[in-house]
Amino acid sequence: MTLCQRVECVPNISEGRDAGVVRDVAQAVRVDGVALLGVDSDPDHHRTVISFAGSVEAVARAAFALAKQAVKRIDLNTHRGAHPRMGSLDVLPFVPLQGTTMDDCVALARQVGERIARELRVPVYLYGEAAVRPERRNLAAVRRGQFEGLTEKIKHPQWAPDFGDPVPHPTAGATAVGARAPLIAFNVNLDTEDLDLARQIAKKVRYSSGGLPCVKALGFALPQRACVQVSMNMTDYERTGLHGAFGLIEQEAARAGVGVLGSEIVGLTPQRALLDSAQFYLKLNGFSQGQILEHVLAEAERDG
Repeated sequence: MTLCQRVECVPNISEGRDAGVVRDVAQAVRVDGVALLGVDSDPDHHRTVISFAGSVEAVARAAFALAKQAVKRIDLNTHRGAHPRMGSLDVLPFVPLQGTTMDDCVALARQVGERIARELRVPVYLYGEAAVRPERRNLAAVRRGQFEGLTEKIKHPQWAPDFGDPVPHPTAGATAVGARAPLIAFNVNLDTEDLDLARQIAKKVRYSSGGLPCVKALGFALPQRACVQVSMNMTDYERTGLHGAFGLIEQEAARAGVGVLGSEIVGLTPQRALLDSAQFYLKLNGFSQGQILEHVLAEAERDG
């Protein structure tokens, strides 16, 4: 039996406060062959993560439709939020799922990225596995300077876009389009408004500063929640689990006399990541997915 080919797309748009705009952008992905999986907005970050999946061809159509709506509805000249951003549609990653490979997603990123630049006049940078220049694999490097610094940055030959003219879109900036493995956006909120502490802990956690493997981290203020946050991208949860990152943050916060208010997952997560953390904290011996009721029922439905 041939497996149905499916790919996931997880765009991040620079709007987290206007529910009407978020709704309109998210609804743009409802084309034949695509399922909208989740919409997760954060008003402090002023950002929304949207998840959808489907066949390669359908996801390509949906991704462009979403890009068109985001460019139409979001003006970065009036945008202020905690999260770094350079575009109305800030990031557009493709993730291989059932029956697809990373090469499929790289080809998809380049196809959709070229179309966004050509039809919407938004310059596009390829990042992650789709990058054609090694210095552009890292999204943070591509986005450095944000929307406000883009006009000058894009003039330099080393930062000319991969697609489109070296001129930012006047309201939509530029977009990073890429391919990557599944990641988990995992945030831990601290019971303090001390932003310096959040940044210090983020530095301890992130791999580039000598912290945990496969973890990217930043510290943010969340004024609407009267606290600060260590915001992470867990790029390989099998190397560093949620419990490992959470434990280190809790430990560092305790050293400063600060408690942890809670944590949150933005968007979707593999079930295995939660299972690993449950096994760690509950000290479960010999536990497996075969003991999860929903997993067993899904297997039985597939078999029968």
